[in-house]
Amino acid sequence: MVNPGWADLDRGLFSISVAAELAGLHPQTLRIYEREGLLDPARSAGGTRRYSRRDIGRLQEICALTADGLNLAGIRRVLEMQEETRQLQAEVARLRGLAGDRTATGPADRDTAAHPRPGRGAKPGPSPA
Repeated sequence: MVNPGWADLDRGLFSISVAAELAGLHPQTLRIYEREGLLDPARSAGGTRRYSRRDIGRLQEICALTADGLNLAGIRRVLEMQEETRQLQAEVARLRGLAGDRTATGPADRDTAAHPRPGRGAKPGPSPA
């Protein structure tokens, strides 16, 4: 059986030395990334850094970006843009869900009632002479 805490990607499970080893970095590099705002590990009650599985993935992503030649400022910007993209995708999915709800209730019927088309339901008026 898998420990329930292991399934939580955001739960701080790893010490700095284990996280550094998993990412193939020196522990001091992790401290620098944290100081630069690229990473924000959880803290234990005693203040010890605790890295999550998501943090390890982010470290691996940072390593790939540095290998591609980006500096820390460039990496920060890429990570910010990725987060913005995730938020926008979530908003699009939410809006699509709302649009799907409207489609299920028949928007054409509502639109017709609110905006009758010419010739529909119009009473004949006096004809021009």
